[in-house]
Amino acid sequence: MKNILGIGNALVDIMTRLENDDHLRTIGLKKGSMELVEKEQVENILEASKSLKQSLASGGSAANTIHGTARLGIESGYIGKIGKDNYGDFFSKDLEKSKIQTHLIHSGTETGKAIAFISPDAERTFATYLGAAVEMVPDDLNPHIFSAYDVFHIEGYLLFNHDLIIKALELAKKSNMLVSLDMASFNVVEANRDFLKDIIKKYVNIVFANEEEAKAYTLAEPEEALHLFAEETNIAVVKIGKAGSMIKHNKSTYNIPAINANAIDTTGAGDLYAAGFLSGMIKNKSLEECGNIGSLVAGKVTEVIGAKLNDHQWQTVYSSVK
Repeated sequence: MKNILGIGNALVDIMTRLENDDHLRTIGLKKGSMELVEKEQVENILEASKSLKQSLASGGSAANTIHGTARLGIESGYIGKIGKDNYGDFFSKDLEKSKIQTHLIHSGTETGKAIAFISPDAERTFATYLGAAVEMVPDDLNPHIFSAYDVFHIEGYLLFNHDLIIKALELAKKSNMLVSLDMASFNVVEANRDFLKDIIKKYVNIVFANEEEAKAYTLAEPEEALHLFAEETNIAVVKIGKAGSMIKHNKSTYNIPAINANAIDTTGAGDLYAAGFLSGMIKNKSLEECGNIGSLVAGKVTEVIGAKLNDHQWQTVYSSVK
């Protein structure tokens, strides 16, 4: 069986459930936004929110995906940068608990945090302090790590660090790795469109995008965007929310339905879709089966708070995935 290595911004997710949206106004966050904040602001938000019910989980897009692949039986590893603090210890131990091989770099800067406020209607509002996560540099990457894996998964949030991404992709190429990219956010795509065009054509084998990201990249609606993606990469995946997803490889197109889910929080749904899809590929399943596994775990994760399925849900997944 093949294995997978992910790289991303190592963050501790602080999941915070709201009874109403008044608290968002109190702390100055716009509902549904994803705002980058400085250290002082995140400390103030944490202090103002300490009476609310919170839970912690290791997070960041690629870390969520790698957690999923590990739980689906794939040997998985992760590269990220954390601080020498309690949050960094938590992040590392949370990965190890899922039997993920950790390739973590340590910094004197605090570990990054993503405070996620979940409104009663399941919409998420994020205040993110990137901290040590954004200090990862090309020299942090060890070529020997790459040579031990077969698939390399990148989260789009790293795309602002062009030098790091190029070094990582070159190492992956030298190790003959299959490269997967999740675009992560339409804002990221808009800000890095030319760079994305270049690396997708040169290095990337699989692209995951939701409809907003696909439009930001191709300037087209989902179906046309899928075909445009497929001209530049080997396998294109466009996710269209409750309408499911579309996959294209060569001239074959697959329409994958979403599962019926009692959604309360969509955090991590895209990340878990990638986990299911990539796990299926590593197990040599058909692309349609890969899409269905992705759809299943993505739907299941919307039924809980945060980007991690609980043990009961994993058992449900295992009984459905042969």
